[in-house]
Amino acid sequence: MSRYQNNLYKGVIAGAIATASTLGLASMAQAATLRITIDSLAPTNGIALTPTWFGFHDGTFDLYNRGEAATIGLERLAEDGTIDDLNAEFLAAGGGTVQGAIFGPTVPPILPGESASITLDVDANALSSRYFSYAAMVLPSNDFFIANGNPLAARIFDDAGNFLGADFTVTGSQVLDAGTEVNDEEPANTAFFGQQTPNTGITEGGVVQLASDFGGFIPGGPILSTPRFANADFTAPGYNVARFRVELVEQATDVPEPGIVLALLATGGLMVGRRRQQQTE
Repeated sequence: MSRYQNNLYKGVIAGAIATASTLGLASMAQAATLRITIDSLAPTNGIALTPTWFGFHDGTFDLYNRGEAATIGLERLAEDGTIDDLNAEFLAAGGGTVQGAIFGPTVPPILPGESASITLDVDANALSSRYFSYAAMVLPSNDFFIANGNPLAARIFDDAGNFLGADFTVTGSQVLDAGTEVNDEEPANTAFFGQQTPNTGITEGGVVQLASDFGGFIPGGPILSTPRFANADFTAPGYNVARFRVELVEQATDVPEPGIVLALLATGGLMVGRRRQQQTE
């Protein structure tokens, strides 16, 4: 594992630990076990994704707006792949509490052709479980990322708690530039391309835009000229980045109400909350 990968792993782990208790401590009024799966659709020697942040919310958590400056949380994710600041912003927004990160099956990043998933419990009846958001850094890059700008784009449960799910593909034409760091492709400034220390790039002070507006990676530049990333030009026609799926594993129909659960917990009679992560190749 490279020094960058090790730093990335430590940064994401720190953020994941900070919110691990939310992955399964949702109200058990109508517990639903969900599986979130990410399938990398990038070709061999194509782009990779950092461990992918996700959150469930009531439809009010807005990750970004095009033409506006990125938040600190989004900047840290887009430049270095770390999620602790994004975790804090999500909780501060007040629309949800269940969030986490999905790691690659072999190393923290999700590499071309790999699949990774996580299984967790949410309350199907809670407003805070209605919608799904995601964000991941594109590797290698200075500050490219994928995320849903529309917080209402992926509805998981209807108003009655019925499961709707999600299944969508992110294409290369949807890759975004955070506008926070100059896209110079210098190895020392570019994550997964030689960067040894987070936040070492040149500050750009721009706004979030489609990466294609900036020409993507520099044609004939350092990244695309490297055999390992020969197929990393996500601006190429028909380029697909990843498929996201939110599936229902099981849904309880007769479970204790929150007050009963709390009473049983107080007497040690019941353990609620289950968090298990599984990753498949």
